[in-house]
Amino acid sequence: MKIQQNVPLAPLTTFKVGGDARLFVRASTENEVIEASCFARDSSIPMFVLGGGSNILVSDRGFDGLVVQIGIKGVRDVTRGDHRVNDETGDFTFVEAGAGEDWDLFVDNVLERGLAGVECLSGIPGLVGGTPVQNVGAYGQDVSETIVSVRCFDRRTGSVIEISNADCRFEYRKSIFNSNMRDRFIVLNVLFRLRRGGAPNVSYRDLAGSFGTRIPTLKEVRDAVLQVRRSKSMVIDETDQNSRSAGSFFKNPVVSIAVFERIKSDHANVPGFEAGDGVKIPAAWLIEKAGFNKGFTAGEAGISANHTLAIINRGHARADEIVVLMRRIQEAVADKFGIDLLPEPVFVGF
Repeated sequence: MKIQQNVPLAPLTTFKVGGDARLFVRASTENEVIEASCFARDSSIPMFVLGGGSNILVSDRGFDGLVVQIGIKGVRDVTRGDHRVNDETGDFTFVEAGAGEDWDLFVDNVLERGLAGVECLSGIPGLVGGTPVQNVGAYGQDVSETIVSVRCFDRRTGSVIEISNADCRFEYRKSIFNSNMRDRFIVLNVLFRLRRGGAPNVSYRDLAGSFGTRIPTLKEVRDAVLQVRRSKSMVIDETDQNSRSAGSFFKNPVVSIAVFERIKSDHANVPGFEAGDGVKIPAAWLIEKAGFNKGFTAGEAGISANHTLAIINRGHARADEIVVLMRRIQEAVADKFGIDLLPEPVFVGF
């Protein structure tokens, strides 16, 4: 394990914002992850686990502790002899991927093999290890639909364990990894259950409209998703300042039916989607109605010209500028609708 000092974190994030890590380690094996965790514990210093840097905002002062970047690689099929495989029909392939694998390259790889289940998650930046943490989802598909189990290092007990899908307690953009057990587990690899020759998911309205009545191929769905994401600057492009973001900055709030009806009485065109016992309202709609349109600027921070949900670094933004804009948006939405918008990114070093 090689420990570096004063490593800039901004280049390791999609926001391109933030200060340095006092100490930094890139862990390429499970043993290095464990060694780094033990070092932080024995040295009584805080530790932050960094993946692809696509869903974080690092403070201007950086992180005064140890940052461990996960670099565990490897993708392999898991055979029926493995006790984790339970497929009586034989229609599925079980694929295990290291937490340090690039997520979109993984998606592309399994789709090329004719394995369905993650096609709508094409183009999402980050690493495999980050997907169960946020239960990433897009265009009618969530990663939790295909996850069998997550192999983790338990920092509390010092052991490596397998956590089943059920025990991950997946909800909308939520799991035990970012809620009640935040900072306890470090994801090492993820086991997926993908359908061989399965039909793609085209339940999302914009995708369904692209293909009419015919059933598209997995590759066609991937291409359509990438096209939609590029139009919203949601695919990382070094030449596009609108992609210097953490993706969707706010979660779509789920409100009670009573709250939805109250808002609908003043705004007949409010969009809403059934979500359990409540209604999910697009955060982008709330933000626009609160007075923040695409292309809004606030110093070096701003809102993407292509996607209202993305707060962006316009070139030389400080983390504090992004936080100020976040709070302005939250306060405006709360004042107009009585709804608290919750941010999606992890805040590091604040």
